[in-house]
Amino acid sequence: MAAGRSFLLLPLFLLTLSFSPACLPNSEDDALLQLKRSFAPSSSLSSWIPNSSACSARWLGVYCTNNLVVGLHLSNMALSGTIDVDALLRLPGLRSIGFVNNSFSGPIPQFNKLTALKALFLTTNQFSGPIPPDFFASLAAIKKIGLSGNNFSGDIPNSLARLPLLVELRLDDNGFSGAIPSFTQHFRSFNVSNNRLEGPIPDELASFGGTSFSGNPGLCGKVVGKECEEEARQQGATSGEKRTGLVRAVITVIMVSIVVMLIIVLIKTARRQEGNRNMGGIGVRKDGGGEEVVQVHVPSSNHSRTSGSTKKGSNSVSKRNAVGDLVMVNEEKGVFGLPDLMKAAAEVLGNGGMGSAYKATMSNGLSVVVKRMREINKISRDSFDAEMRQFGRIRHPNILAPLSYHYRKEEKLIVSQYIPKGSLLYVLHGDRGTCHGDLHWPTRLKIVKGIARGLSFLHSEFGSHDLPHGNLKSSNVLLSDAYEPLLTDFAFHPLINPSSAPQALFSYKTPDYIQYQQVSRKTDVYCLGTIILEIMTGKFPSQYHSNGKGGTDVVQWVLTAIAEGREAELIDPDIKTNDTESLSHMLQLLQIGASCTESNPQQRLNLGEAIRRIEEVQV
Repeated sequence: MAAGRSFLLLPLFLLTLSFSPACLPNSEDDALLQLKRSFAPSSSLSSWIPNSSACSARWLGVYCTNNLVVGLHLSNMALSGTIDVDALLRLPGLRSIGFVNNSFSGPIPQFNKLTALKALFLTTNQFSGPIPPDFFASLAAIKKIGLSGNNFSGDIPNSLARLPLLVELRLDDNGFSGAIPSFTQHFRSFNVSNNRLEGPIPDELASFGGTSFSGNPGLCGKVVGKECEEEARQQGATSGEKRTGLVRAVITVIMVSIVVMLIIVLIKTARRQEGNRNMGGIGVRKDGGGEEVVQVHVPSSNHSRTSGSTKKGSNSVSKRNAVGDLVMVNEEKGVFGLPDLMKAAAEVLGNGGMGSAYKATMSNGLSVVVKRMREINKISRDSFDAEMRQFGRIRHPNILAPLSYHYRKEEKLIVSQYIPKGSLLYVLHGDRGTCHGDLHWPTRLKIVKGIARGLSFLHSEFGSHDLPHGNLKSSNVLLSDAYEPLLTDFAFHPLINPSSAPQALFSYKTPDYIQYQQVSRKTDVYCLGTIILEIMTGKFPSQYHSNGKGGTDVVQWVLTAIAEGREAELIDPDIKTNDTESLSHMLQLLQIGASCTESNPQQRLNLGEAIRRIEEVQV
């Protein structure tokens, strides 16, 4: 009878289990404990203990977003044994893996089962043997691979050359042999030195210099100062191809010449309009190199509005869109092409760090913003297409994803929906009318929470990026009619020309880069903190200016006032109140902003903790 009652109660128990929130997160914790058991020794993972949460208890080497494990980096721990990939398969959000400087050996584990992986670092271990040619074929999303300092042998797997998003590849200090595959990716980092490779170095990789190929006596080419025996024959074989390419180039020039003439007229019109604008100290001047830059109190930026009316140019918004059409990546606002844009009247919106922005209103009434991205001209077509399509798939209430794009070697256009209210920078500092008046305390808290949620989503979606946003500032936060924030200009760091990043991205103006010459995911947290302080104090941050002149150093101002117990003086007078409870919540948010802007990234809040604290703040 007792057994019968147990049998009858079993379905009820299973039903309770399936809906018990306390039970669900344990699956990831159990998976990590299963992984730990495959290591020998595992004493360095003493924080990984049963009946605790990997994310909330901050297990060593485990990185989480929204209580989901997204990264696992176990470096310098003298670990050996095996790596239980089946355990890793139980971590659905896992995007980045690192086992750097340990003692693992044997064939490469079956990491290719983790098809969503974006970064894999196995540097300085004792892995050995050949890697199957198609091993990496299933890892279409991967961007960074580090296999340096092992004992891998055989040919470099050809599947590495078919990974469209791969930007970093380190295979140095191994025993790879044979020829270097024909890589077509636009690498930011590439090294195959100290192997047994032979044959010519592909022209596409010559820009990395001799150090990336040294220690391979069999390699030849100008990069290593050794002429290849078949070079003359190859030059003869390619001469016909060059002639064909020349003919194609001539045809292309003829096709684009008319459009080029239109863009010249457009740029001249834009420069006249930008030179005549002057809103509350906003101006445009030319620097020593002839480049137009924004100066004084509130910089003009993509999507930021100016006061007064913006004159419409009589020219079409073709902007040198030449061969081919727009590629739609998001059809929620309808489908349109270059002919629709070419018939639309153009308005100049601004000239920011990434390029110029124009508004175009098409005949169907849809208004869009066309950005000419001048700092990403070196990226390949395949890489650019892959990134734009990933952008187009984004659906989040606090992210403004592109609608379409156009690619040409020297011209990249990104088209997104036009947001009439403009940027947070404009509404907070440039507009002292109705819109600014709507920025009362509940609205400002709503904006901060929306920014934090959008940033959290980007850190999950672009988990392998050093800078999932990279350019977070108030001019890149647009406001909907309901004051819902929309993040823009995100995840461009892998696309931008490395030499241009310090000038184009706000992340390179933070202490992370200025003091430590590095950027990381914690850099985005600093940028978030700066926006919080800007919103709560109403002051324009001098940090946004490249020369540091103008505005207020809100970070230092706030930290000094907090240290002296004067934080109540920091609250923007437009929202300051005698309501003790409301003021307490305002100061609570101000403290969070200060904790996000610690100059030392190690002492700064991580994003998950910052978001948790922000969500706790109430009106």
